[in-house]
Amino acid sequence: IQLKNVSRLCHSKPIVTVNGQFPGPTIYAREGDTVLVNLTNHVKYNLSIHWHGIRQLRTGWADGPAYITQCPIQTGQSYTYNFTITGQRGTLFWHAHILWLRATVYGALIILPRRHVPYPFPKPHKEITLILGEWWNSDVEAVINEAVKSGGAPNMSDAHTINGKPGPLGTFTCPMK
Repeated sequence: IQLKNVSRLCHSKPIVTVNGQFPGPTIYAREGDTVLVNLTNHVKYNLSIHWHGIRQLRTGWADGPAYITQCPIQTGQSYTYNFTITGQRGTLFWHAHILWLRATVYGALIILPRRHVPYPFPKPHKEITLILGEWWNSDVEAVINEAVKSGGAPNMSDAHTINGKPGPLGTFTCPMK
C-alpha cells in the first residue's frame, strides 16, 4: 500500500494505491485455490482489505472488516491474507474496509473454474474486466470527515469511473488552457 500522485479531471493529488495502481491489480484464482496476499502498509492510514463476496469458510480472520474480524494493518506493518476459494467462481472485487480508502483501494477478483471443468455456460469469446468507481477531486478522507462533522451526506463524487478513468469509456481529456 503506497501513495501515488494521480491525475484525473485535470486535477492531480496523492492517493492511496496498491502497488502504485489505481484501481489496484486484478487478482486471478481458480476454484479450490488458496489465495495468499501479502500486504505491507507504507501510508499514514491503518487499513484492511475486504474480499467482497468470498465465502470465508474457517478463515474469518481473512475477511477484512477492520475491528470486526481483524485489527487494521498499521503503518510500516505487514499482514498476509490467506484463504481458500471454496465452491465459487465468477467476478468479485476487493476493497479497503476502513475510512473512505475504498474510494481508491479496490480491484477485481476473478475466480475461474477448476482446471478441466467447463464454465456453466458457453465459453466467452473474449473477456474484459470492467470495474466501476468514483473520483473526488478533493481528498476522500476530507469528504467523509466533512459529512460526519455536518451530519449530512458526503459530497457527490466529481465523476464516475470505468477502470479508474472518467468520461465516456475513459476518454476524458483536459481542455486546452
